[in-house]
Amino acid sequence: MRIAIATLIGGLVMFLWGAFAHMVLPLGEMSMRAPLDEDKVLSALHDGLPAEHGIYVLPHYDMAKHGDDKAVAAFSAKAKASPYAFIVYSPFGKDPMAMGGNLFHQWLSDTLAALLVVLVMLRAGTGVVRGLYVGLAFGIFSWLSLSVPYWNWYRFPGAFTAGTLVEQAFGWLIAGAAAGWWLGRKSNGSATIKPMA
Repeated sequence: MRIAIATLIGGLVMFLWGAFAHMVLPLGEMSMRAPLDEDKVLSALHDGLPAEHGIYVLPHYDMAKHGDDKAVAAFSAKAKASPYAFIVYSPFGKDPMAMGGNLFHQWLSDTLAALLVVLVMLRAGTGVVRGLYVGLAFGIFSWLSLSVPYWNWYRFPGAFTAGTLVEQAFGWLIAGAAAGWWLGRKSNGSATIKPMA
């Protein structure tokens, strides 16, 4: 039961921090900009992309032509002369204000991640300070393994990537501290959980 409660506490703290970071602070929207002519861009996407939910990188490189030196040179020249876009595209609309399902999935994701933090703490030791360390390590790990590669390979803006670092590192720092505090509490006179050998 102590693990379950610590998991719920950590997941809830991260969920609430994420909401604050996106709704009050600018962390989640750093570098996001409005198009000059939204209707024109939407029409071009509708006409130029398949009616299939997917990720499209422009200019597009056909990996089947990787051994063709002329095709590689042509792509390199086009890529240097063209704008770049990383597009997550869905041909069908959805009301972004109807967030019930998204909020549930975010809470579930945060809670499952908090369970991993709690399980590591059971090996590393509990308490607020240990929770700070473990939570911070998880936050930085998630940033290094996901956000930095997106910045490196897909040209995600530096400000967006930096904002993600603050969101993940600080969020898991406080979520880890909260979960560690709960796990480190004495219960029925029992000693605080010690690290396993």
